[in-house]
Amino acid sequence: MNPLLLIQSDSAVQTAADVINSTAPERITLWDMALNGGWIMLILALLLVLAVYIFIERYLTLNGALKGEADNQFMNTIRQYVHEGNVDAARDLSRQTDSPLGRMIAKGFSRLGRPLPDIQAAIENEGKLEVANLEKRVSLVATVSSLGPMLGFLGTVTGMITAFQDMAHAGNNIDIQLLATGIYQAMVTTVGGLIVGIIAYFLYNLLVTRINKVVFDLEVRANEFMDLLHEPA
Repeated sequence: MNPLLLIQSDSAVQTAADVINSTAPERITLWDMALNGGWIMLILALLLVLAVYIFIERYLTLNGALKGEADNQFMNTIRQYVHEGNVDAARDLSRQTDSPLGRMIAKGFSRLGRPLPDIQAAIENEGKLEVANLEKRVSLVATVSSLGPMLGFLGTVTGMITAFQDMAHAGNNIDIQLLATGIYQAMVTTVGGLIVGIIAYFLYNLLVTRINKVVFDLEVRANEFMDLLHEPA
């Protein structure tokens, strides 16, 4: 083959590649998308930060309430003191134990001498207070999970309004680039709202699962304590 033809062919291929590369759209990053989403993306970012902060704070608190072996050791010590007739030591131990279980058992000891149904009611009421304390701010995560998609839809509507306004002002000089800004904002806020809603919903369900486990463990320990009081002296 003629070497001149090979050189011309390689040159043509290189030229075509340069044209393709020059006309290919630049890759857009998530950060660029967020910036082009408008003020609604800022609100969505703040909501996501709030949901993650509450999740971390509540998750650590719930892990502290789920002590497992520590609770077993605590109940075994209480049972041993009661069997030995050393109720004062058991009462002091429950008062010194800074945990939902310790406060529940301390409330039960404070009602000793009253009928057993009264003791059980006192323990249950204390347990409700402890659970309510563990559930603080968890509802805000659920609110974020619902509010995120709604704000995203709001951004969709405002973006489409912007696009139609630009179309109205353009008159007969309508260009696709003229509409791109509003439509782009509409799509970006929709995606942002869905992402925030999905993440917040997932975090909320994780917290609810942990809370249910804490409630179950407290109920089991409360029943153990009531069984201990029912045992003959």
